[in-house]
Amino acid sequence: MTSLAFTAEQVAASEASKAWPFEEARRLIKRLERLPGGADKTVLFETGYGPSGLPHIGTFGEVVRTTMVRHAFQRMSDLPTRLFCFSDDMDGLRKVPDNVPNKEMLAQHLGKPLTAVPDPFSNEHPSFGAANNARLRAFLDSFGFEYEFQSATDWYKSGRFDKMLLAMLQHYDEVQAVMLPTLGEERRATYSIFLPISPKTGRVLQVPLVKLDADAGTIVYRDEDGTLVETPVTGGNVKLQWKADWAGRWFALDVDYEMYGKDLIPSAELSAKIVKILGGKSPEGFNYELFLDEEGKKISKSKGNGLSVEEWLRYAPPESLALYMQQQPRRAKRLYFDVIPRAVDDYLSAVEKLPADEPAKALENPAWHIHDGRAPANTAAGVTFGMLLNLAGVANTEDKDVLWQYLRRYVPGATPENAPYLDRLLAGAVAYYQDFVKASKKFRLPNDKERAALQDLAATLRKIDETATAELIQDDVYEAGKRHFAKEELRQWFKALYEVLLGSEQGPRMGAFIKLYGRDNVVKLIERALAGEDLGKAA
Repeated sequence: MTSLAFTAEQVAASEASKAWPFEEARRLIKRLERLPGGADKTVLFETGYGPSGLPHIGTFGEVVRTTMVRHAFQRMSDLPTRLFCFSDDMDGLRKVPDNVPNKEMLAQHLGKPLTAVPDPFSNEHPSFGAANNARLRAFLDSFGFEYEFQSATDWYKSGRFDKMLLAMLQHYDEVQAVMLPTLGEERRATYSIFLPISPKTGRVLQVPLVKLDADAGTIVYRDEDGTLVETPVTGGNVKLQWKADWAGRWFALDVDYEMYGKDLIPSAELSAKIVKILGGKSPEGFNYELFLDEEGKKISKSKGNGLSVEEWLRYAPPESLALYMQQQPRRAKRLYFDVIPRAVDDYLSAVEKLPADEPAKALENPAWHIHDGRAPANTAAGVTFGMLLNLAGVANTEDKDVLWQYLRRYVPGATPENAPYLDRLLAGAVAYYQDFVKASKKFRLPNDKERAALQDLAATLRKIDETATAELIQDDVYEAGKRHFAKEELRQWFKALYEVLLGSEQGPRMGAFIKLYGRDNVVKLIERALAGEDLGKAA
């Protein structure tokens, strides 16, 4: 993976940066310094994925955050790096998902490894696991992530896990001793870290072991029909229970870095104990807080109470979602539709500032971590998502082409063809306005004091030149307010502008909005408000 070279000043800044990806990179470097052979190895970053369902927003978050740490590490170390996206596709199908076709067919294959279950979607893929793996890869590829896809089925069946599995067998009693105290009495009675694959039914079996032979590398268990079966633990004949599987993966792959949600901390601690028993070392880890839904409850994939990537992308570009993932990952945050506008504008602001930031400040800028230090050229030319939402509101149209007529005033020469990013923002803002904002608009009439100030503002705007900048217009708005409101009341003036003209308690910088919507159009808007019209309806 290519990366831009750091200047000496940037290197010094990275060593002191408080941005969490650099903090993580420094922890990883310290790990490698302590590790035998750490100075010469390829550094492996890993993320895990359960392919029983479609890729979700947590998958995106984990990969994008891991990528940010990887980028930071690459700026501080010359060691080569790899990122594995590992699919647990040998897990048994525990239940039929709600959002797939051919449920009756899937029900006949419950308990089988996901890669042994037929594809319910089409005949395009050899299995359900393969179909979902393809969706995962397409999902990751759509965001431009650099990664290497890995399949648990491939690792088990190819023999690449054999050494690890034999080590698990050698240390069976020790690993069991780690796991059994965490289980209930009934579960302890039948628990084994090895899950054999039935040669008769093809199902992943959760059965106790009758016998094991570490020297021969075999186990004996009772199949579903009661017959005794002896099988090697190698070659894909068994898989591991997931906490042991996680530890085994760390051991076999020699993983250096993996992050996980706060809810998996106890599991990670158990896996760390197991990998130590095998003679390996657990990776550096970063545990992030979980997202909350609209009501502040933990998002659950099974409940579907969260926000999907597809839903976010209907309204906003992926970079805004990446920014939301980058910001304060150890703080529980709501992940709902109402966070999107702020995330977009925070992203646009960060991108705008990045080229001018001093080295130390640049490394604190979220856009640096989203774009690996490269400031993109596809900025919005000073237009904010909030401005576009208000434009959609006052223009009373869903027609993007009509709104472009206003945009050209603000960004001369811009067209959907030569400014595709701006066009993408506009389309998202129109959709967001129609879906979430329009119904909540509440316009009010101005009081006497506000009327006088609005009349003053309208008179001022009539006199200014059409070419006046947004900054100059903002000054005029401010001065009009000062002539009618005391200094400590100016906040009320701007609040009145938002509530009377835009039907909202908050709004954009009025100078920028007036420039975008047009001087004469805003004057007409003021005149309609002064005449007592309902601005929620088209003129």
